[in-house]
Order: sequence, then structure tokens, then C-alpha cells
Amino acid sequence: MFFRVFATLVLLPMVAAAEVAVSVVYLQQQVERPPVLSNLDQIPEDLGAAGAELALTDNLTTAKFLGHKYELTVMTVPQDGDWLAAARQALSQTDFLILDAPARAQLAVADLPEAAEAILFNASAPDRDLRDTTCRANLLHTMPSDAMRTDALAQFLVKRRWDDLVLITGEHVSDVAFADALRQSLTKFGLELRAEKTWRFDADLRRNAAQEVPIFTQDFGDYDVLLVADELKDFARYIPFNTWEPRPVAGSEGLRPVTWSPVVEQWGAVQLQSRFADQTGRPMRSIDYAAWAAFRSLGEAVTRTQSGDPAVLREYVLSDRFELAGFKGRAMNFRAWNGQLRQPIPLVTERAVVALAPLEGFLHQRTELDTLGIDEPESQCTAFKEE
Repeated sequence: MFFRVFATLVLLPMVAAAEVAVSVVYLQQQVERPPVLSNLDQIPEDLGAAGAELALTDNLTTAKFLGHKYELTVMTVPQDGDWLAAARQALSQTDFLILDAPARAQLAVADLPEAAEAILFNASAPDRDLRDTTCRANLLHTMPSDAMRTDALAQFLVKRRWDDLVLITGEHVSDVAFADALRQSLTKFGLELRAEKTWRFDADLRRNAAQEVPIFTQDFGDYDVLLVADELKDFARYIPFNTWEPRPVAGSEGLRPVTWSPVVEQWGAVQLQSRFADQTGRPMRSIDYAAWAAFRSLGEAVTRTQSGDPAVLREYVLSDRFELAGFKGRAMNFRAWNGQLRQPIPLVTERAVVALAPLEGFLHQRTELDTLGIDEPESQCTAFKEE
């Protein structure tokens, strides 16, 4: 399926300087989603792409004063479609791609000869390896890694002195990856798990949660917080208030570390939330935000450099001069050693922001934002250093 969102402005000759035209393709791979217990979390058809469309509008607001033009094309590849053929087609049109696809698919695009001089943005995959052992110099990341999110949660646990922790993990690959990130974050901040269990039930918890969950959690005994790794959003919704001991739940449910949430309202975020809702009729989700941040990062670089050259833009984006106003309380920029966008991580419930990480007291010699995720001394990414 292909559809196009196109926008340019007719500029007065007195305003126009050297014209810069930037075309971006939002390339999305449809993936099969395993069945879950509840159908409450419907996936919008424009998920992710809507964020890029809002960034297009934002970029054009500045473009009309500078003689710049922006174009966005959205390409969706079906599950049985030829992903690399679509990527080659996109790269024949532009050097700027926003990728919404699993990590392996993104790496395949980054390794195409046609992508060697391109700037690719990862707006969906949280995998640690993409920023570490399998990093690519042409692939930047506006979606936070799992490690950034779990580090944010670990900081909160340390701050509250909640150190008696147990964990329930689902069986999906994304659940396992999030649980691995949780364990690494707990170790990083001097915490440890006392017990953990794997959720293997296939019972209908919509009817049986009050019977199944207390029994399942009874042998945890007493603890401070129950951590849950259920990134598929399958069973975790039934855990709170059904545990044997009445304790807080955090992770994929309860207190959640997120990229973005409708409850983020400070730092001018209401304005972003309102414009997105007016455009789409729904709240902005994390992938929407990551796609918005990708296109806005490109727009900010174009504005500051007055260039559409990928090499010029990449050098600027990875420099200390770059800043993106991301409605999260502080300016955001990219890590020069692995291409990850530094950004605060909100810790939220369904109704409110509880905290914003990095939390006060977690210090760093460069920026407190580097207490979240892979820091330079521990990075195994060499692609950016080889240039």
C-alpha cells in the first residue's frame, strides 16, 4: 500500500534564498501481531506515520520564511511484501528515510549499497544491539532503547528505596528483551531481583484474574515492587490489584517508563498533544513521537545549516551544536558514538506523570541524560568511530 502526503509553499521572491528541498520517506513494514487476551489496544492505521505528518507541518512553518521545501511520502510494505525492494525504491527517491520496522529489517536497509550515504532514522525498534554491537553509522535512533526506559525505572526504584523486587516475564521475544534490560538496569544501579517467574498461562484472565493471579504471586512472599515484562500488552493489565500481597506494579504495567504518553502535559507538551489530536483524532503514542522527532531533527538541521546535503546534515546532527526542543523539559541531541537521541523518559500511570528521568541526584560528567541507556565507556559500537 502506498500513499503520499505532500506539501510545499509558494514563497515570495523577496523571501526566497537558496532553495533547499528535502524529501523524506516513512517506510513501514507490517508485522504479524500475536493474539492477546484483550482487544482494547487497537493499533491505529496511521501509527507512526501520523507523527511524521505532524513534523512535516511543523517543518513547513519555518520553511516558509527560509525558502525551504519538504515532502513526505509514506510507504507501507505488507507482511508478504518485498521489504528490500521497497527500500531501494525509497532510496532512489531520497537519502532520508524514517524506518518503522523490526531491527533485522532496519539493518538490512542500512546495509544496502544505496543507503551508504543516506540518513536513516529508527523510529520503532528498541533493541539494545542496534545501538551497540550491530550499530550502523547511517542509522540514527529517535526511539529510546529498552535500556533507556529500564534505567529510568531503576533510578526511580533507587530514589524510593524500593529494593526488594520480583519479576514476572511473558514469553514473547519483546517481553524477554525488556526483562533482560530490566536485569541489566537493576545491576547498573545496585539493585537485584529476589525472585522471578515466567507467565505461561493461556487462561482467559478477563474472567479468571481474581483466581489465577493471587495464586501465581503467592509464593513471592512480601516484596516492595512487582516488576512485569509484558511488552506485547497481553496479561499485565490483569496483574494490579490481583496480587497476593497488595504491592505496586511497574514495568510494562502500573508505573511505566515510556517514550511518550497522553499524560505528558508540562514543558509545552499540551500544545504538541493538541495539534496531534486535531490532526488525527487520537492521542499521540510513542512511535508517533519518535517519528515526529526524526523528521523534526532533520528539519532543525536543515534550518541551521541551510543545506539539504546528507553529509552536512549528518555532521551537524551528531555535533554538540545540535539541539531539538522535544517538549520533555530539556533540549535533546544525539550521542555521537552510537546515534541515539538523548531524551528524558517519563514515568507514567494511565492518568499522570509520576516522575521524569534522569532523576535528581543521578549525575554524569557530560550530561545526566547519559545515565539512561548505553554510555560511551561501555559502548561496543565502533561504526561511528571508524569514520
